[in-house]
Amino acid sequence: MKLPFLHHETDVITDLRESNDILNNPNALRERITQEGYLLIRGLHKREAVLAARRQILEKLAEKGMLAPNTPLMDGVFNPEYPEPTSTGSMGNKALTQLSAFKAVVEGEPVMNFFRRFLGGDALTFDFKWLRTAGPGSASPIHYDIVFMGRGTQNLYSCWTPFGDVPLELGPIVFCLGSNRFDNVRETYGKADVDTDLIEGHFSDNPIEIVEKFGGRWATTTFEAGDVIIFSMFLMHASLRNTSNKIRITADTRYQLAEEPADERWIGENPKGHYAWKQQDAQIEPLEISRQKWDV
Repeated sequence: MKLPFLHHETDVITDLRESNDILNNPNALRERITQEGYLLIRGLHKREAVLAARRQILEKLAEKGMLAPNTPLMDGVFNPEYPEPTSTGSMGNKALTQLSAFKAVVEGEPVMNFFRRFLGGDALTFDFKWLRTAGPGSASPIHYDIVFMGRGTQNLYSCWTPFGDVPLELGPIVFCLGSNRFDNVRETYGKADVDTDLIEGHFSDNPIEIVEKFGGRWATTTFEAGDVIIFSMFLMHASLRNTSNKIRITADTRYQLAEEPADERWIGENPKGHYAWKQQDAQIEPLEISRQKWDV
């Protein structure tokens, strides 16, 4: 199926494998994520808990004027006259990430218990939460997560949580299956740090180039409130373009063993976050130069 992806209409399969059948088998889960790079779990959270968080978030967005007037709150229809860009969303905005219903999902028993079993010990989640409120036309570029948060343990996992149903037209997350085994990319780009190396962060703007040069295939699925997808730091991903008139609300949260070192940029009451990357006057190396240096 050809779907709108960054600047291309790209072939994307829509049959990601579900892992509910091995949910109570940590060894099988670990083996699967090592091989495939992701775990799609349907209904990990109670739908009503996720929708309660969605309501709180949308109430805040309505206060900002981000929602279209005279439309149902829970539909999340974007106000086309909203003056601010929405492509980067509300990452780290405490007015949203400290909402009680939001924290009850991303720090609640279902997800923390899952990671406790999966990791084989007490789990820690980063205090910084990447909450995204992506309006029409938004899309995220192709990247590994490790370049943004690789200073602690490498045994770190991302969890993508949709706060509402996400059909294809809302632009769900999309993965390059097999990219966790792109050895040359892992050993070059995958060892970079955006704050020390001052690179652009993403690896490519062209999903077709990735498949033709390195292999793999792009894949996504539709999501319902309650679903999550958990993936490794070395699985290349992006998002499809939001072609609807609504706001896609999702969160990226990170989990690891509590006993292992954590990236200091994302821990504490007021995480410092990216202190150099894309800050004012930062001299960011163009992507094409980075790719030449990495020879990938």
